[in-house]
Amino acid sequence: METKVKVGKKLTIHIPKGIAEELNIKEGDILTLKAKDNEIILEVNNPVLLSIKGKKFAKISPDEVEKISEEGQGKYEDSD
Repeated sequence: METKVKVGKKLTIHIPKGIAEELNIKEGDILTLKAKDNEIILEVNNPVLLSIKGKKFAKISPDEVEKISEEGQGKYEDSD
């Protein structure tokens, strides 16, 4: 599908309903906007792919994960 859009106030662009439905874009979705060779590229971010391929912002070792897991399990075991 192809359509034309007008740039609005504060340089906003409205995504037409047909395009949004075709790409399954919903309110609150995170999209990536890139400029390349005089084109604007808008990508829908799949949350699963984003978690795998996206920029990492925290570092945690497998040992730290295990420690946190054991502490969490201990809370449930102690509540009996």
